[in-house]
Amino acid sequence: MNTLIAKKAPNFKTSAVLNGKDIVHDFTIEQFIGKKYVILFFYPKDFTFVCPTEIYAFQDNIKKFEDRNTQIIAVSTDTEYAHWTWLQIKRKDGGICGVTYPIVSDINKTISYNYGVLSGKLHCNCSNNNNNSIEKEEEMVPYRGLFLIDKKSIIRHILINDFPLGRNIHESLRMIDALQSFEKNGEVCPANWTTGDKTISANHDGIIDYFSS
Repeated sequence: MNTLIAKKAPNFKTSAVLNGKDIVHDFTIEQFIGKKYVILFFYPKDFTFVCPTEIYAFQDNIKKFEDRNTQIIAVSTDTEYAHWTWLQIKRKDGGICGVTYPIVSDINKTISYNYGVLSGKLHCNCSNNNNNSIEKEEEMVPYRGLFLIDKKSIIRHILINDFPLGRNIHESLRMIDALQSFEKNGEVCPANWTTGDKTISANHDGIIDYFSS
């Protein structure tokens, strides 16, 4: 099975809404190389149900991500104009007003495809009478994919949920802490590790020491 883990994050140049109001048409992920970590997360659709709870969960914790020098970026296959419209609707009315991090348009579905989170598939209805057609077997929208990308643009963590299953934003923060701890001291982070817990030297003596303590 192919995976993007430990590989360079696929770049893209597309339209996005910034600060909840500004539409740009040249948004790239490469702009953060050497500057910030990135949490890139995909959600299926605007104007839906689980999606706004996740989008607000990231926004409500935005200061914690900023303190970790991490940029949040959301992506769906809706247009930038659909994003903008949803951003003008208040939370109590089912909108996402107040969200400030970039929300990217993947209208051509290429970003979702390149990151391996695009659901559905196309079927060629081929025949010999020149009436060939392409048909969708399922709706082609992204699963709930999440990617932690380091400052060198290398993907270090991937989580992909099916549509009904909302993500745990605090787990994303834990993974950033684990990555930054490893980068700082070179020791690996064991199961259920959180900041302040013991890390492990990546050798036989290290695991003996960990279990001994």
